[in-house]
Amino acid sequence: MSEQRQRPIEVLENRSGTRLPHHAVAGIGAGPANLSLAALGERLVPGGVHLYERRSSAAWHPGQLTEGTRLQTSWIKDLVTLVDPTNRLSFLNYLVSSGRMYSFVNAQYEEIPRLEFARYLAWAAGELDTVRYGTPVERIGHVGSGADGRFVLSGPDGPVATADHVVLGLGTRPRVPDCFRGVDFAGLVLAESLHARLRGAAVLPYQPAMVIGGGQTGAESVLELIQHGFRDIRWIGRRNWFAPMDDSPSANDFFRPTYLRFFHGLPEEVRRRYVTEQQLTSDGISLGTLQQIYQLNYETYLREGRYPVMLLPGRNVVRASERDGQIALWCERDWGGRERHAAPLVVLATGREPADLPLAPELLALTELDESGHPLLEADYSVRWKNAEHNRLYVQNRSRVGHGIADPNLSLLAVRAATILNSVLERNVYVIRDEHVSTSWA
Repeated sequence: MSEQRQRPIEVLENRSGTRLPHHAVAGIGAGPANLSLAALGERLVPGGVHLYERRSSAAWHPGQLTEGTRLQTSWIKDLVTLVDPTNRLSFLNYLVSSGRMYSFVNAQYEEIPRLEFARYLAWAAGELDTVRYGTPVERIGHVGSGADGRFVLSGPDGPVATADHVVLGLGTRPRVPDCFRGVDFAGLVLAESLHARLRGAAVLPYQPAMVIGGGQTGAESVLELIQHGFRDIRWIGRRNWFAPMDDSPSANDFFRPTYLRFFHGLPEEVRRRYVTEQQLTSDGISLGTLQQIYQLNYETYLREGRYPVMLLPGRNVVRASERDGQIALWCERDWGGRERHAAPLVVLATGREPADLPLAPELLALTELDESGHPLLEADYSVRWKNAEHNRLYVQNRSRVGHGIADPNLSLLAVRAATILNSVLERNVYVIRDEHVSTSWA
């Protein structure tokens, strides 16, 4: 940051008259993306990167940490290691610090438990002293102009802080199909709430249950139901097969800094096509999860004479209703016609979508938007807006078309955070090296 940006500014106060803290860099959200930023910027940003998180404590997909769920990304791609392997907040240091290194190594995981990664994130957040839990930021405004400008972060009770630069790492929310919007069916549950719903609940084994969504979350929901004793599960997916994630070496080339630089320079129509074609390198089902479902299905058939899971691909749910404790679904089939299914329990595992950006209208009015009304992002993840020369606003996890299929993925956490820090500090404090590439895209 330039000397001009570090000069004293006028102090603002909250409603009670208390002076607001001012930060060089503030992050909204304390998920993996912004934790990576805070970990890498801990000793580089004056005062550190301060994170404001609405949750009361550290949590990462708390409803999806059930037994057997695995991380789809290598643990080497943690918060820091890809760009700073000596950083104290690495996954390896977490294992050593917790005293579990040898137990972890001896367990010989190909894919680590998601619960382990969630605990690692909580450990890293605890090691940092710049994470403020229970402090939602619902509005980001801007005051001043030029070098005297700064962002104002406000919660439900008014302003909570000001900052020179702000990084939004808001994560996602469940995507709900149109036919389920605004309804209040007693038996309808989001996948992230399924574990809590089933805890302590009595199950009639052949009581039907349905899972809508043919991705990893849908597969994990099916496993959760099987493990809880359900024996009549109908799994509905839109694709014409339950597709495994492509984890081949050539697919993983899309998750490299060199490819990211190539991708960002392509015309928008080409980028959109590539993201669609590369979908299964990110959004497919882990092969091990699919094998587990098929093996449980077969072994249960051997014991009980029927499969507990009926797979129903090529179906799009277009209508839903509830009557007498049963939820009825109407599905359009790829090959034509409709069919009806009914069950007292329906699990929505229909993907996720970006959370809304809490930008004040006056700030949004100074921002360049794309044709969908979303802020335009530069290669360094900064938003194009009027005072960007002095106060930069960055957005993480919502630029697939701009930055490739890896953008919302954990794979390039550290690379993305390092790119943002290089931009904030206006020098290459982190050199992102990826020279030895055997694929030529251009």
